[in-house]
Amino acid sequence: MKLSESRNAGHMTAFLTILIWGTTFISTKVLLDDFEPFDILLLRFAIGYVALLAVHPRMVPFRRIREELLFAGAGLCGVTLYFLLENVALTYTLASNVGIIVSVAPFVTAVTSRLFLKEGRLDGLFFVGFAVAMSGVVLLTLQGSTVLKLNPIGDSLAALACVFWGIYSILTRKISRLGYHTIACTRRIFFYGLLFMLPVLLTKGLPGNLERLSDGANVANLLFLGLGASAVCFVTWNWSVGVLGPVQTSVYIYLVPVITVASAALILHEEITAAAVWGALLTVAGLVLSERRGIQTRGRLDKGASN
Repeated sequence: MKLSESRNAGHMTAFLTILIWGTTFISTKVLLDDFEPFDILLLRFAIGYVALLAVHPRMVPFRRIREELLFAGAGLCGVTLYFLLENVALTYTLASNVGIIVSVAPFVTAVTSRLFLKEGRLDGLFFVGFAVAMSGVVLLTLQGSTVLKLNPIGDSLAALACVFWGIYSILTRKISRLGYHTIACTRRIFFYGLLFMLPVLLTKGLPGNLERLSDGANVANLLFLGLGASAVCFVTWNWSVGVLGPVQTSVYIYLVPVITVASAALILHEEITAAAVWGALLTVAGLVLSERRGIQTRGRLDKGASN
């Protein structure tokens, strides 16, 4: 596959991943009526692990402890800590706060990528795109109807979740360079993510209300989260990070609030306000500005490759 075709596929898979992730709140919202947040997290990644094992049973070989630490770190940061911190943050602060703070993840990823990988030069256009996108995220999340109320504990936990997602992006970039199959790598990451959930599981016990799995809606939503949002999306996201790098891939996270609002209107028939429309436009504009330098760089690389 040519460089340009590979990068185009990377952008497409990143967008499709975000398209699914932006709708997961609906399934989670339904499941929260019968399950606790940790139970949903454990079940979805257990389902995801089993699915990846069925599709690609071949394991990543154990070669060096350094490689294994990369997988363990990715599982700890991107699976266990990110989702646990995000869920706990929701118990302390408003969902709107968490939505806005988590959308800072592309900026955090860009900074960590620059510091540790020496990738992703942070020029003025990236910062302008970040500012424009974040203003759109604020409008989308608040929709002009509420005032942002700060909560030190909850907001700090949400911000910490962003930091761990940035670290996860760096680790998956390093993992992609090891040359192993993306599905096998993702399954190894899930394994460590589930392993690091054991202390919480031992403290609180097995998921309760398992009899609720007889409800078809609960089963469907868990399968969507486990198969779609976890098994498929983590594979496609990790592959995109390997192709595009963590910075260019992470800016697609700006689109999550846009997709969330749109899906809420289509599925839950929630009203879209004028503020939400302007917020969506600003968010997309910020994404385009943040990606513009990457597109220009890609053009230069493709031109050089053809010479």
